[in-house]
Amino acid sequence: MGRKLIQNAIIVNEGSRKTGSVLIDGDRIEKVIFGDEKLEFPSDTQVIDASGMLLIPGVIDDQVHFRDPGLTHKGDIYTESKAAVAGG
Repeated sequence: MGRKLIQNAIIVNEGSRKTGSVLIDGDRIEKVIFGDEKLEFPSDTQVIDASGMLLIPGVIDDQVHFRDPGLTHKGDIYTESKAAVAGG
């Protein structure tokens, strides 16, 4: 997958909004920095300028019917979340 740097984004998380950058290695977040903190990264890193754009954590639509509590014999949060990830 390679390394990516999303920089200058408005990072929205846990009720706050801060300008910063996120370094991603493969499918993992390696580092999050805020403000003018300098970040060193390899020259082969794909850099994405997200100035003025929002960057939010991945979320699952909680308005779907996970059948939990309730009809868990048909599916529960674990099985339905896995199905959501598999289906995109």
